[in-house]
Amino acid sequence: MAYTFQFGAVFASMDLLAKGAWLTIQLSVAAMVAGLVFGTLFAVLRSFGGRWADRLIGAYVEAIRNTPFLIQLFLIYFGLPSVGIALDPVTAALIGMSVNCAAYTTEIIRSGIMAVPRGQIEAARALAFTTTDIIRHIVLFPALRVAAPALGSQFILVMLGSSVVSTVSAEELTAVGHVLETETFRPFEVYIVVTLIYLAIAFTLKLLFAWLENSWFARRGRL
Repeated sequence: MAYTFQFGAVFASMDLLAKGAWLTIQLSVAAMVAGLVFGTLFAVLRSFGGRWADRLIGAYVEAIRNTPFLIQLFLIYFGLPSVGIALDPVTAALIGMSVNCAAYTTEIIRSGIMAVPRGQIEAARALAFTTTDIIRHIVLFPALRVAAPALGSQFILVMLGSSVVSTVSAEELTAVGHVLETETFRPFEVYIVVTLIYLAIAFTLKLLFAWLENSWFARRGRL
């Protein structure tokens, strides 16, 4: 059976798709920043904060990594109002994405910390470096350099996973695509365009992360 593509109705609504894509980018970037900050903090605490910090953060990481993101999002958006905490869809989406991203980022950065030769840390302790100085000057930069490729891939997955937040009425790219599909009755065309937008965002992030890795870590490594 022949199928005739008709993209006119989709192209006529590109402003709505652009608005949805912009929210996707905003949510993703904010979640990446929060995930990197808290992931770095939690990774350092797991490695240098003692047994209880390791256990508590480890429990959080395992709980997040072994449950679906959709369920985590539902707990935040539908569950919290039961205890008097009501959040709008965008705020709930941002919190859910940040909490999820931080768990994965914690383990990625911790693996980078574990890759730092223990002899360097022991030598720093022998020279009376404090734990804070060891983390700042001996551990953190090499750990982030090792973890950078995996972090870039994880952050792209965070952006792609943002499509899930459409289930709580956050009007990001997937949600806008669904609305257009119900209005135009052209699902094939709508989701082709949505797919191309996701690909464009993903490849842009990939190039950005590659540039940051080469310009920052390579330059610092030569100093």
